[in-house]
Amino acid sequence: MATETATTSINTEECINDILGTIDREREREIVSRRFGLFDRKETLEQIGELLGITRERVRQLEKSVVNRLKSAAEQGSVPRVPDIQTEFTEHLHKLGEIARVSTLTEKIGSDVSKLQQARIAFLAQLCPELVVINEDDHYHHAVGIKATRDEAAVKADVTKLIDTIKKLGQPATIGEITTAAGLSTGTGDVKQAESLASISKHLATLNGRWGLIKWPMVNPKNIRDKIFVILKEHGKHMHFNEIASAIKDSEFKRKDVTTQAIHNELIKDKRFVLIGRGIYALKEWGYEKGTVSDIISDVLKQEGGPLHRDEIVKRVLKSRYVKETTILLNLQGKSQFKRVAKATYSLAE
Repeated sequence: MATETATTSINTEECINDILGTIDREREREIVSRRFGLFDRKETLEQIGELLGITRERVRQLEKSVVNRLKSAAEQGSVPRVPDIQTEFTEHLHKLGEIARVSTLTEKIGSDVSKLQQARIAFLAQLCPELVVINEDDHYHHAVGIKATRDEAAVKADVTKLIDTIKKLGQPATIGEITTAAGLSTGTGDVKQAESLASISKHLATLNGRWGLIKWPMVNPKNIRDKIFVILKEHGKHMHFNEIASAIKDSEFKRKDVTTQAIHNELIKDKRFVLIGRGIYALKEWGYEKGTVSDIISDVLKQEGGPLHRDEIVKRVLKSRYVKETTILLNLQGKSQFKRVAKATYSLAE
């Protein structure tokens, strides 16, 4: 039995037993408890049918019939515990933005956040007339909301609106910016509700205070390379690979236990990153190109189409490489592809 904390007055196991006690037939109690995973893992229609010696379709029919009877009785106020459960769930949901994942609601209700407890919370919420339950599928996480604020259709319509708005923005944004762009009003409560709606979508993710599509590395980095990209993008300028490693360890990423060597290896492999100095990397999208210092000098002179004073060459090279001026000068003076054509002035060799 789960240990309840002082944060809740509800003992979910007792509530479940009291509610199941209103079901007369043992077979129907068995179906409900097994289908919703109220005492053990959830079971499929086939598994339950095989156990009880009935067809899969018959299990589905009985489950639907029993749950509908319980819901109808709950609306009449004749199911034990439901009024108190509904009151407590509603209080938490108001604080969470009117809707929340089942896992989030479970965290608020007590210290037990196990899958078993989440299954019980979801089942109890389904019997509350004033609550709406969004079942988990390819698009939504299992969630519970306040029906008076949004019914199921309204929840899904507003989530779709948030997704479409983020797609149009084309980049991660704060939930306030997204709320405004989506036309969901701009009050504090509206922003909180928008954030809660976004959290139940399997197509959205958040990182560092910004929301975006789950396929975007900036909000959902899936590997070391993506995490490096996020760190550099957030920092806004070049970083040494040791700095990148430290930043990843201090980040909000789920998995941060990566070695400095692994980070350096990924920096070398990924075309998004450009080495611009000794151990120093920048993003290619900032205008950097791969190549040695002499390669960059050659590009500068080619773009100019003629000779340049060494000071101007140094100035232009430093825009794309984080190296010492002496390194540039040594390349100018020591590489055969460059020749001095006047005092401190160089061009490409013929």
